[in-house]
Amino acid sequence: MTGRWDVIVVGTRVAGAATAMLLARQGLRVLAVDRAHFPSDTISTHQVHVAGTARLHRWGLLHKILAAGAPATRRARFDTTAAVLEGRFPAHEGVDMLISPRRTVLDSILVQAARDAGAEVREGFIVAGVVSDGDRITGIYGRARNGPDVVEKAPLVVGADGKHSTIADAVGAGRYRERPTASFASYAYFTGVRVPSGGFYLRPDVAAAAFPTNDDRLLLAVFAPLAGFSAYRADVERNLYRLLDRCGNLGWLAREGTRVERIRTTPDLPNTLRVPQGPGWALVGDAGLVMDPITAHGISNALRDAELLADAIANDRLATYGAQRDAAAIPLYDFTTALARYGPPSLRERLLLRTLHGRPRQIERFLGMFAGTVPIQDFLSTGNLLRVIAGGAFGLRPEARTAATLHERPSAALRHHPRTAVHNMYRGL
Repeated sequence: MTGRWDVIVVGTRVAGAATAMLLARQGLRVLAVDRAHFPSDTISTHQVHVAGTARLHRWGLLHKILAAGAPATRRARFDTTAAVLEGRFPAHEGVDMLISPRRTVLDSILVQAARDAGAEVREGFIVAGVVSDGDRITGIYGRARNGPDVVEKAPLVVGADGKHSTIADAVGAGRYRERPTASFASYAYFTGVRVPSGGFYLRPDVAAAAFPTNDDRLLLAVFAPLAGFSAYRADVERNLYRLLDRCGNLGWLAREGTRVERIRTTPDLPNTLRVPQGPGWALVGDAGLVMDPITAHGISNALRDAELLADAIANDRLATYGAQRDAAAIPLYDFTTALARYGPPSLRERLLLRTLHGRPRQIERFLGMFAGTVPIQDFLSTGNLLRVIAGGAFGLRPEARTAATLHERPSAALRHHPRTAVHNMYRGL
């Protein structure tokens, strides 16, 4: 490679800062730019699932995030109309925690890690476009605020500048597997209330999350169908509590505490994949893959794809990056966009959730699926579901069967012989 920079990274939040850090650690000359000055907040689900937390640990950054006050969440509640499951996250690479740091904390630590690795990070730099030589991208042009226009060149420009990426638009990166926007999201922080574990709540027409974050605050978030956004924003505070009231005890928790800061709300939640690389360019994070926040995997996806991209660049096999990203991302992407339909649980889902109740090892695997450590395609395979449901139907103690039906009476299928229940479930697949 020739020139001052080997790689220019546009955008230095999670995906961009992680990519810049990993490339600089490989000895590449990296320029990373962002229009923001850090610490800087942004709309976020906050959750870093176990697979993402394990990456932060491997990179030597997890202890810094914990030391900055992001609590570790090792247990979770999965609360639905079919059953309520509680359990631990399975350990992955020695890490068994989910964390929910404020973005002012997480992004700043990643930016500093990129600098510590040797990358030059320029804050407050606005990228106006790309420079090209024929069909190949060779750099960027832009300026610091109130500064002169400058051109920076490199053999590779990485767009890590979010779902409305300037780089993706400039190179004409194609979209595929696109799904209509399904949701809006709204969240707030509360003090004076603690929860014994984090929680995911699913109801028809609403989902919610409750996780502790920095400064002894509880993050309460709701996700609901986009069709209801106009009505919601007519009275955001009242409607936030109304939706929380539908999700277990979350409304009570919100009223027990004190809301601090403003309520953040957004309907800008697209679902799309973009072609992630081409001549002289690549995309990472939301610039290349963005999906509904109902499963809260945006940060974890960004960390994963930063690692995949940095490895591909450092080993001169950028052409393989897209296939690797899609193999890792598409099962979760399809699962997430299906979940964002906000429908009632199917018979298969009801059977699964009810037979998991009271079975800690299976609940752990189920939570691992959500945490990114148990492959979705493995857990939801027909063979695995048959084994899980049949084992639960045959093996549940009477008291566990009773506990599994706290929220509603068992379906007709469950009132028959277990084998009949399983057969009926799969007859329609």
